[in-house]
Amino acid sequence: MLEDIINISKEAGELIRSKFNTDFSFEFKTNESDLVTEVDKASEKIIVNFIKKKYPSHGIITEEGETSLSKSEYNWVVDPLDGTTNFAHGLPIFAVSIGIQKNGETIAGVVYDIMQNIIYSAELNNGAYENGKKIKVNDNANLRHALLVTGFPYDVRENPENALGKFVAFTKASRGIRRLGSAAIDFCYVAKGVFDGFWEVHLKPWDMCAGKLIVEEAGGLVTDFDGNKVNIFSKKILASNGKVHDAMIEILKQNP
Repeated sequence: MLEDIINISKEAGELIRSKFNTDFSFEFKTNESDLVTEVDKASEKIIVNFIKKKYPSHGIITEEGETSLSKSEYNWVVDPLDGTTNFAHGLPIFAVSIGIQKNGETIAGVVYDIMQNIIYSAELNNGAYENGKKIKVNDNANLRHALLVTGFPYDVRENPENALGKFVAFTKASRGIRRLGSAAIDFCYVAKGVFDGFWEVHLKPWDMCAGKLIVEEAGGLVTDFDGNKVNIFSKKILASNGKVHDAMIEILKQNP
């Protein structure tokens, strides 16, 4: 099944790449920061049509509205274009993200970093990989030496969960913070040791299904802001190499 996810991610990614820096239509969802383009929808159509043809009994959850939860054991959780705002503005940081759950547990996931042509993949209890090469989180245990990454929800102007306060606090406590605009890629960069930690509020299931598994299979840790176990419907996500996790939780607790 993992090979199928990889192949359909690449097919959707090829379409997205072909439309990058071309003219396309877009519309707003929740507000003017929350975009969806015709390319998101076309990518989703490719993926959903494949699933319905190859795995007709499986359920589907996607960002752009194709949700048909199944009575079968399996559900696909799909972000057809993670990083739509980057894509729309010509910034080449975006991905296709697809995870598969069996009885509510993610068993396989793929994030395709389209413009770098990198496939991040993982299967439960089988490690995490970058273009077939095994990856792991880094060994840094000092938050002061950590490079972190975060993202902001579309309603950041209302500062939900003190998102801006947390950003300031981590800026002071770490070596630096980056904001790439694709949660799926953020997870993968933690998994391969580029970033030591990642936190965000108000993520959606399709933002994190594949990425969470990839971090965990790379030896990292994914919890809520209190260190508790999370699922793909959790709203406060902290992913790290495991060694700076407690220190990050302390910062989060100090800035509720």
